[in-house]
Amino acid sequence: MDRESDEIDDAMAALGRGALDAAGLRRHLWPLFSRVLARDDIYLANHSLGRPLDRTAGDVSASLDSWYRDLGSAWDRWLADREHFRALTAKLVGAPRVDCIVPKTSAGQGLRAVLNALEGTPRVAATDGEFDSIDFILRNYRKRGRIALRVTPWREISAAHAELIVVSSVMFRTGEIVTGLPRLVREAHASGALVLLDVYHHAGVLPLDLEALDVDFAIGGSYKYTRGGPGACWLYVRPGLAETMRTLDTGWFAKREPFAYLRPEPPEFGAGGNAWLESTPPVFTYAQAHAGLELTLAIGVERLRRYNLQQKSLLADALFRATKQTPEGVSEDFGAFLSVAHPDAERLVKTLAANGVTADARGDRLRLCPDILNSDEELLKAAALVGEVLNR
Repeated sequence: MDRESDEIDDAMAALGRGALDAAGLRRHLWPLFSRVLARDDIYLANHSLGRPLDRTAGDVSASLDSWYRDLGSAWDRWLADREHFRALTAKLVGAPRVDCIVPKTSAGQGLRAVLNALEGTPRVAATDGEFDSIDFILRNYRKRGRIALRVTPWREISAAHAELIVVSSVMFRTGEIVTGLPRLVREAHASGALVLLDVYHHAGVLPLDLEALDVDFAIGGSYKYTRGGPGACWLYVRPGLAETMRTLDTGWFAKREPFAYLRPEPPEFGAGGNAWLESTPPVFTYAQAHAGLELTLAIGVERLRRYNLQQKSLLADALFRATKQTPEGVSEDFGAFLSVAHPDAERLVKTLAANGVTADARGDRLRLCPDILNSDEELLKAAALVGEVLNR
């Protein structure tokens, strides 16, 4: 791992600390992605599934090799990998302590852990713009009588008559950045409510400081912008709550001494956020996520954001020339991707794929996300192809 980490360090030293530019990225960072760049499509689904570094395969292989070589002793490496994943994530999102990051296999698993820590039938306020998994879980909890749920547009979300507020910081369909979060958190705490942020389309795209926001919980993961693939997700639990709240979503890794096999009564939980751990974890996902997190932190979210704004502007201008339609998402009021409204967006995705452009759709939105691995030439060509498809 040290040798492979040096590959990122060497690339960053060659790239320098100034503003990102296309020539420097192509020369110094693209070689770290030779496997995925061997594809011949124009990949603009970077907001959906991030493209992995070559090193990711080596990290997972090393974790697997430890199993073959060390058998039960491989747990030493696997738990070290878990703590490295937690530390990298904590740095990315501004968590005050590493143990505040609780590894999960999905953001939905993190939401369920929070819901299953609440007493009685809590009143939950959520927006109608939450990702399908989050929305589906909330509606099923309501159907089972586990929560009382109120769903509103995000601009109407309030702390009134709620014990838990669930809201994304960036909307997954449109990329809109949700404004007024500090005020919402203050109002929620003043009324005794808790706040859970979904930051999946925020972490790695926009600067994030969960401690400064004073949110109670947050959910996110590595699937998208930090190039860690599926399964490497997390729940953030703020200090204070990590020590005092307990969830029914638990298991032997939440015990004070997991490998001591003691059974005290009442159960003795681990310290801080470790009390929110569950049963035997999916150990390879931690190694899978390391390289992408390390690269994101090495480049810096602020630099990535500035470069993304430039790319979005270039792509948006080209899309307008090709389609005479202004895409949504180009300004600083949005996250990393652009969206184009169309009643048959799914068909557009399939037609674009047949012409060598990989994008995706959510509802009536065609979503297009430029990335540091996209050249200006690719963006211009993709815009022209979108125009051809729309004009047919």
